[in-house]
Amino acid sequence: MPHGLDTGNTAWLMASTAMVLLMTPGLAFFYGGMVKTKHVLVMLKMSFVCLALVTLLWLAIGYSLAFGKDVGGWGLIGTPAHWFMHDVGMNSLHGSIPTVVFSCFQMAFAIITVALISGSIAGRATMRGWLWFVVLWTLFVYVPMAHWVFAPDGWVTTHLGALDFAGGLPVELNSGAAGLAVAIVVRKRKDFERETIRPHNLPLVVVGLALLWFGWFGFNAGSALEDGGTAPMAFLNTQLAACGAMVGWPLIEKWRLGHVEMLGVASAAVAGMVAITPACGEVSPGGALVIGFVAGVVCAFAINLKYKMRYDDTLDVVGVHGWGGIVGVLAIGLFATAQMSGKKGLFYGGGVDLLWRQAVAVVACGAFSFGVTWLIAKAVEKTVGFRAAEEYEDVPGQEEEQAYDDETIAEIRKRLSEARVPVTVGASAERDTGAGTDAELLAELREVLRRREQEK
Repeated sequence: MPHGLDTGNTAWLMASTAMVLLMTPGLAFFYGGMVKTKHVLVMLKMSFVCLALVTLLWLAIGYSLAFGKDVGGWGLIGTPAHWFMHDVGMNSLHGSIPTVVFSCFQMAFAIITVALISGSIAGRATMRGWLWFVVLWTLFVYVPMAHWVFAPDGWVTTHLGALDFAGGLPVELNSGAAGLAVAIVVRKRKDFERETIRPHNLPLVVVGLALLWFGWFGFNAGSALEDGGTAPMAFLNTQLAACGAMVGWPLIEKWRLGHVEMLGVASAAVAGMVAITPACGEVSPGGALVIGFVAGVVCAFAINLKYKMRYDDTLDVVGVHGWGGIVGVLAIGLFATAQMSGKKGLFYGGGVDLLWRQAVAVVACGAFSFGVTWLIAKAVEKTVGFRAAEEYEDVPGQEEEQAYDDETIAEIRKRLSEARVPVTVGASAERDTGAGTDAELLAELREVLRRREQEK
């Protein structure tokens, strides 16, 4: 056993890593239930491919660039000295835990972050373009920002002095800003302002939410890198923020629509956990509850900005993760307590010193993510193609695999197409009631199938 190894901390971080890895399949179900039937399988693929590609990239070079010794002392990027985990052995430690465990924990963050972006272009991107985007975006956007925030010598935490406990900047704000950029490049759906996508399977959305919620405890409390200290409070704050948002968002929805929808409740829980991610280890439980409530209210309004600004953020990545991340990062400057974080926010006597640092971090990270993502998405669009000619018309495998067995519906459709019962009208219809009734029934069935095809 290496000297300095803490088995309790190691066990907790290994469990947290597994929990965070489970969030990506959870996200696949969450997104998959929200789209049309014909898109669900590709949404699952877009998330699961991140598990494979980002894992390989992270272990090959990503971890070294994100957490290697800083190049030049600017806090911008690490050295490639640990490529393919070079010099990282069984006895290598990161604090009191094995380096390989720490690396896998951070790898899980990288996987879920790029997978989040897929929601902003659901229904209109090719899989080929997505594969190239995942590789380029992970290396040129996520890895540098992870170094800025998570590395001990990153410029956001070391030089600027901003706080981010579990990834509000490199995960939440980053995915939101990137989602906006890629949504603009891939272009909006025709008549997206008037065509509301109805979730084809709300129970699947809720199953995805349950997995995300479970994994988020590992995401936030695991970021303490120990089984004591701030981990228990981060755990509690995560739950409080989610519940606070599930009060704030439905209140707005009830006021605006006259009723509360299950999709809104599910989105609210995600918004609350997004907002508390950067603040979970910096604020008190009371502050966490307020942050969650405010995030629910803000995100409930933010998801409609896409119609006013005319960008097609299909599954509201910008509205939930982007704006939720902004709320959480700025809230640290208001609610941070000396007991939790060692710094005081505005409401606890710290003045605006911490608040302006948080604001600068939001602007800098958001601008970097949007700008570089736009360039990457443009390059992918110009070279291999990113926007599908029609909604998933040319996605490989779409014809070979189907998410649901529609064999019975296909058989009914075939029989109807072969039916030759005439539609009679006027006086003859009154004399031949049977034929008219059969024709009416066939016409209604054809209309039902037509609408079903459009909804898929």
